[in-house]
Amino acid sequence: MDEEIIKKVRKIEIKARGLSQQLFSGEYHSAFKGRGMAFSEVREYQYGDDVRSIDWNVTARLAHPYVKVFEEERELTVMLVVDVSGSGWFGTRMEFKEDLATEVAATLAFSAIANNDKVGMILFSDRIERFIPPKKGRTHILRIIRELTTFRPEGRGTDMGLALKYFSNVMKRRCTMFLLSDFLENGEMRNEDWVDALKMAAGKHDVVALRLVDKGERMLPNLGLVKFYDPENGSTMWVDTSKKKVRELAAARFSEHEEKVDKLLQRYGVDVATLTTGEDFVKPLRRMFGLRAN
Repeated sequence: MDEEIIKKVRKIEIKARGLSQQLFSGEYHSAFKGRGMAFSEVREYQYGDDVRSIDWNVTARLAHPYVKVFEEERELTVMLVVDVSGSGWFGTRMEFKEDLATEVAATLAFSAIANNDKVGMILFSDRIERFIPPKKGRTHILRIIRELTTFRPEGRGTDMGLALKYFSNVMKRRCTMFLLSDFLENGEMRNEDWVDALKMAAGKHDVVALRLVDKGERMLPNLGLVKFYDPENGSTMWVDTSKKKVRELAAARFSEHEEKVDKLLQRYGVDVATLTTGEDFVKPLRRMFGLRAN
């Protein structure tokens, strides 16, 4: 591996591991439960025990009442489903959305392995770019970081429905899925095409949406006449950002899109946190984790 890549991966590892250990271990454990309750042992019946937990086979054999004891089956499988389409190459605050996605995904991965969970990843654009099956361990996490850091997708567009369907097909057992995306499809702000796929995924799995945004998308800066390039479809457009009405219309359109996405995610019980380039992503994640734990 190239020395420059090694340095970059190491830098991300140090930052992500620190954030994970210092901030997320407790919140993560509380916010994301295991698959359920697993049988642990039997013990003698005590006054106040639920009679429904009596193990009748052991009770009959030993001629004394015994009850089954269960404990939380802690181990989780965590899937990072990351949008690597062209719109991730945007940023006005010294950071692209794709850089933010890398740091967030790496931090979540280290939080997961700190809790002895398996971690896997799906990278998608308008096609499935890469699938990394869930595993444990630092070496595996470093592979995930390396892929996020060096991977260059073949596709530039976005197909959210395809990614969600693929996820549901390959993950047969219930898992926790983090969907990292700006939710912009092929230069447009559509959300109708992936409704059925989201419903299917959220019905079986614990789906968490992490929306990546840049302040320049919410409110265009006044930079005069600017040539905008859409990396997803290759189109260009001249926009006079000096006009207040133009900036207000763009802001209103983006706000409307965010509201539609929020309503859609809420409809299917998907928790969402909005993460902004150039800003600390810890606070919105901790706030969302705290709400889940309560």
